Amino acid sequence: MKRKPARLRACLSYLVLIAIFVNFVWPLLWLVLASISTKPAWKLVMPNPATMENFRSIVGTPLNLRSFANSFLMAFGEAAVALVIGLLAAYPLSRYRLRGKSKLLFSLLFLSGLPITTVMVPLYMIFFQLRIIDNLAATTLFMAAASLPNAIWMLKSFVDDVPPSLEEAAAIDGASVLQILRRVVAPLMLPGMFVVFIFNFSGTWSNFFVPFILINSLEKMPASVTIFQFFNSYGRVAYGQLAAYSILYTLPVVALYLASQKYMSQGFTFGGAIK
Repeated sequence: MKRKPARLRACLSYLVLIAIFVNFVWPLLWLVLASISTKPAWKLVMPNPATMENFRSIVGTPLNLRSFANSFLMAFGEAAVALVIGLLAAYPLSRYRLRGKSKLLFSLLFLSGLPITTVMVPLYMIFFQLRIIDNLAATTLFMAAASLPNAIWMLKSFVDDVPPSLEEAAAIDGASVLQILRRVVAPLMLPGMFVVFIFNFSGTWSNFFVPFILINSLEKMPASVTIFQFFNSYGRVAYGQLAAYSILYTLPVVALYLASQKYMSQGFTFGGAIK
């Protein structure tokens, strides 16, 4: 009698998991089918015949290629700046006894959860007064600064896991603080650095609100903003091109995740480092 309730709970669990799986796969399946369909619609219909014309249309438009390049430059620049500055800030917070460090850490935790919409109005006025509206570099630096609290908090936790004995051994050999950080700490926390980089890259890559407010020129718009070209003012949607654009839009982030799996799966190889 006890086995039946257990089997029933297992069956219910599997049904819930299957329902969640279908809810995730169904939109992705529509995305793929609509991108290769000649007459796509919002319904899930098998294409007859299948075509790559939607992809050729996206790739053949210079504005789309320019928007993808802008997104990559913004995302890569923001992630790199946030990673370098975040590491330089996280190391002393982890290793040194600083006055008011706990308050600073809680302030960083608070800032990491602060919605970016709360600062957009004053930020726009500052950008306007400094005459840096419609500037990709300025927008990238702001997004890096906005992501720094979360990057510092995450990087500090990774620095905490590095054995201080390795740094002491390097200091005895005459290494400076920057040399210890670059040659000892950074290689050991490489998986954590990849996590922070991917987190910031994907966040900037998918960010719509900030570039929509701070960038005005079409040739400087990132891909997250130019996706609105497939929606016209009369409620019509170019489903095929929209689906093809969305697939191409997700490829860089997926490729970055796949390329970094080698480093993220290694973990912290402290034993090898000590040897």
